Amino acid sequence: MSVAELNGARIAYEVHGSGPAVTLIHEGIADRRMWQKTVPVLEPDFTVVTYDQRGYGDSSLPSGPATYVDDLRALLDHLGLDRTTLVGASLGGRVALELAVLQPERFDRLALVAAGLPGWDWSDEVKRSGEQEEEAYESGDLDRAVELNLQLWVDGPRRGPDAVDPTMRAFVGEMQRRAFEIPLPDPEPTSEPPLDPPASERLGEIAIPTLVVIGDEDVEDIQKIAALLAEGIPGAQQVGLPDTAHMIPLERPEEFNRILLDFLHTDSR
Repeated sequence: MSVAELNGARIAYEVHGSGPAVTLIHEGIADRRMWQKTVPVLEPDFTVVTYDQRGYGDSSLPSGPATYVDDLRALLDHLGLDRTTLVGASLGGRVALELAVLQPERFDRLALVAAGLPGWDWSDEVKRSGEQEEEAYESGDLDRAVELNLQLWVDGPRRGPDAVDPTMRAFVGEMQRRAFEIPLPDPEPTSEPPLDPPASERLGEIAIPTLVVIGDEDVEDIQKIAALLAEGIPGAQQVGLPDTAHMIPLERPEEFNRILLDFLHTDSR
């Protein structure tokens, strides 16, 4: 593990392999470790970058705007990567999408895995879960806060905990709890300023090969976002995985890795 001081934050990152660069950006309930089953598959053919976004894993959470997009851009500059493929999951997908809109010239491909979308009006189900999580976190009940995230994002809204591998579920819980345990600075970070116009209104500008991956047991919001991305990004390819919720690279690693490798090795259109 290496650490870079970027935009006031200590950003932990790892670089593996050699070849064309692929940068993996983790979910908001995980950290860079969520790619542990993907990195070994990619590194024989690619230079693979993983990192912890600010406030996750081994990265700090300083005061000031939580500029995830600026952190990614600064990390790529720090590593001297003028060109890379971006693979982002959930929150990481939103970050990848926004940076691909801002600096399209430096990206070869874009893979959006159960991606979020800035400005999305979340359903009552997701809002309610978020409110309950915040209440538990504020009261110091981290076990409850973690479990709420696992129920929604790992189990899926229609499945129970028995539907997923308990070892994987516990691993995601460990990563989520780590994020909760990182102390909040004083003053607390402000919200990340949105793009203007937002990325959702600029999907047609994306002119690189794009892959959209979605699980059919994910929350309905994420499935709707996937459909919007696949329709709005010219030539985007959408792949669905049955009986799969939000943590696709950990829940279905073999299928996901095959899909990603096929995408990375396919000739550009």
